[in-house]
Amino acid sequence: MKNILNHKYFRNAFWLVVGVLAGWLLFHSSDTIVKHNHTTEAVQPEIWTCAMHPGVRLPEPGKCPICAMDLIPLVQGGTSHSDAGVIHLSPSAAQLANVETSVVSVGTAGKTLRLYGKIEADERLLKNQIAQFPGRIEQLYVNFTGESIRKGQQLAEVYSPQLIVAQQELIEAAGNKTVQPEIYAAARDRLIARHLTDSQIFQLEHSGKVTGRFVVLADVEGIVTTKRVNTGDYVGQGSVMFEVADLSKVWALFDAYESDLAFIQKGDQLNFSIQALPDATFSGTVMFIDPVVDAQTRVSKVRVEINNRSGKLKPGMFANGTITANTEAYRNKLTVPRSAVLWTGKRSVVYVKQPSKEGFEFKMRMVNLGPVLGDRYVITDGLTEGEEIVTQGAFSVDAAAQLEGKPSMMNGTQAVQPETKTEM
Repeated sequence: MKNILNHKYFRNAFWLVVGVLAGWLLFHSSDTIVKHNHTTEAVQPEIWTCAMHPGVRLPEPGKCPICAMDLIPLVQGGTSHSDAGVIHLSPSAAQLANVETSVVSVGTAGKTLRLYGKIEADERLLKNQIAQFPGRIEQLYVNFTGESIRKGQQLAEVYSPQLIVAQQELIEAAGNKTVQPEIYAAARDRLIARHLTDSQIFQLEHSGKVTGRFVVLADVEGIVTTKRVNTGDYVGQGSVMFEVADLSKVWALFDAYESDLAFIQKGDQLNFSIQALPDATFSGTVMFIDPVVDAQTRVSKVRVEINNRSGKLKPGMFANGTITANTEAYRNKLTVPRSAVLWTGKRSVVYVKQPSKEGFEFKMRMVNLGPVLGDRYVITDGLTEGEEIVTQGAFSVDAAAQLEGKPSMMNGTQAVQPETKTEM
């Protein structure tokens, strides 16, 4: 009996030990698996964003709270950084985005100004042909605008009652000029004041015949630009019959934007071409810069005087001009390509390359811009010589920054935070 009891105790103790061992193995393995899964989920949480508003970050799919578009999963990658403003691009991503960089340096950049204008008549050579005596126009010898006239040319015949009276006074005074020379001289001066020539007065004295129609002779020469009279019109002494322009010298007037005026000075050489004369080139010196900027167009006129003896240049012709600007004042300034600068109207930013052991890392930086010199900007503040910046593909780098919710061209401070949901 005693042997049997001992045998039972031994058997129960054996099965107890086996059960404890099996339970420990079972629960220990399960707990390890659970902990491993929780760790994986904590490292890679799923985040949903909006393609149009990359600053939106939500932990579950749905609609964008701004534009109601379907959210898309955010693909996370790269390495962790202590600087939240750094954007990381893998070598393949940088290649696909055509990202190129260059070192900031001091250089001399030229500036060529392109100006557009047209040919106009020299205002100093604009004249009026007036009627020398009052009367009615009986016949016009110049009948259309654009006609050339020269000094002494017959322009019109005018019937003038006042001239008839003046002629009679001269004929009477001529007979008594030895007795009353003062009256003769006064009568003669009245005809001279009405632009009668010495030959006409001499013929009148010797013929003794009064003429009712007198010829108006040209006092000026050039091209008739405006014709103000017609046959049968009455004209007063001094009234304008024709407007005449001397086109032997013309002006080339160009429009210069106010931002370009600082680079234009009197005495600069300006070369230009005429659209109507493609095989010819012209050049001249800047003689005048309008001190007033037009309030509507924001341009000022730049004038060049051109000799036009050949008559090739005609008022109204369009001209394309160029000036090589003087940029000596910016010789020792930092300059960067225009493609490197992202400009929002209020801020100008560039992306500076950061040291990295793998891939490419960039960080946005605000800069102050000077004038544009050709295809480069002058940098007055924000960069130092020797730094490396993105010169091609800056928009792609900025897009990556927006998708990661980091400072970018459109969001210089922080990304839009997801709305916090509270359960009622």
